[in-house]
Amino acid sequence: MVKSPEEIESMRVAGRLTAKVLEAVGDFIEPGMSTIEIDTFVENYIVNELQARPASKGQYDYPYSINTSPNHVICHGMPSEKQVLKKGDIINVDVTVEKNGFIADSSKMYCIGTVASHAQRLVDITQQCLYRGIQQVKPNATLGDVGFAIQQHAEKNHYSVVREFCGHGIGRNMHEEPQVLHFGKAGQGLELKAGMTFTIEPMINQGSRHIKQHKDGWTVTTKDRRLSAQWEHTILVTEDGFEVLTLRDEEKAAFITEQKR
Repeated sequence: MVKSPEEIESMRVAGRLTAKVLEAVGDFIEPGMSTIEIDTFVENYIVNELQARPASKGQYDYPYSINTSPNHVICHGMPSEKQVLKKGDIINVDVTVEKNGFIADSSKMYCIGTVASHAQRLVDITQQCLYRGIQQVKPNATLGDVGFAIQQHAEKNHYSVVREFCGHGIGRNMHEEPQVLHFGKAGQGLELKAGMTFTIEPMINQGSRHIKQHKDGWTVTTKDRRLSAQWEHTILVTEDGFEVLTLRDEEKAAFITEQKR
């Protein structure tokens, strides 16, 4: 679980590249586009521009380079020619990049055109949940501290936290120990140590937390078909706190503002 200095530097490289992908998607995505077009763009960008590998493709026999999860899809949405984005949609794009044997993982919500105020609020509060969880990360803190901060902020805003899916350790493999729950009790769970790398990726629902698993074996939606949002970053525990390995330039100001709250 704890990475060496050389492994951490490799994780930083993978993290920077993953951030670049999501920034590039922001310039590309638009109404009228199918989600398979986004997948094709991302795969070409990772392979040809970054000289890296889309780590999701082939993982557990998954056939695509990204997950695309719009509106009431919680996670693991599969790109499709039939799924065409329209103004007012919200969508999560989840990207993993492997470079020199190390993997980083991040996702971002995109608002297609102007979205309804209730949808924008869900997107914003979910990002805040991610940031609140990240702020708990430091040596001797616990994973329970992370989950508690996320759950508290979500429920205070009258949302629910999906419990069937969680963050995870990451490094040479996409999924390593530990599991990072997005709910819990402060002071409980695994104690964090400098050199650990893992994802925090809360999935927050507008209505009930309950899910529906679809027959394709991947797509997960809200049971009540209300909206869901997710944001994700890969985090390093440092000697005195944390480093967000997948932090995008576009969000640095918002992240600093949230840290001051």
